[in-house]
Amino acid sequence: MPSTKPSSENSGTTSDEKYSGFTADERAAMREHAQEQKKAAARRGASRAQKEAEAERDVLAKIAEMPEADRVLAERIHQIIKAAAPQLAPKLWYGMPAYARDGKVVCHFQSAEKFKTRYATLGFSDQAALDDGTMWPTAYAVKELTAADERFISALVTKAVG
Repeated sequence: MPSTKPSSENSGTTSDEKYSGFTADERAAMREHAQEQKKAAARRGASRAQKEAEAERDVLAKIAEMPEADRVLAERIHQIIKAAAPQLAPKLWYGMPAYARDGKVVCHFQSAEKFKTRYATLGFSDQAALDDGTMWPTAYAVKELTAADERFISALVTKAVG
C-alpha cells in the first residue's frame, strides 16, 4: 500500500530542497508596493493634478536610483511613453516605473537590477490593447535603444492605449 506521508519520493523534492517561498527580491517588491499604497492613500485629499505630479516625481526619483545603464533606458522610455500617450499617468508599481489609465497599469519598465536579470524589460498588462490573433508578446527585453527601437516603442504604446 502506498504511503500517505509526504516524502521526497512522493513530493518531487529531495530532503535537501526546501520551499522558501518568495525570493528576497520578490519580498522587497511587495514591501515597495505596500509603501506605494500608503502614499496613494495619503494623497486622497489632494487634487488630481497634485496626485499626478507627486506620482511622476516618485517615478523620476525611482529612475534616478537605477544603475546608469537601466537609468538611461528608463529615462528615455519615460519620455517616449509620455509623448506617445499623454493620457497615461506615471506611477510606481511594485517599485517599478509604470504608466496607468484610470488607475490601472497599462505598461511598466523593469530594470535589469530589479530581479537581477541580464536585461531590462518593457512590459504590458492585459489593459493594453495589443491583441493580435491568438498570441502576442506582452514584454520586450531592452538592452539599448536605437531610433528604430524608439519608434517601435512609441507605436506599441500608442496601440496599447487604443
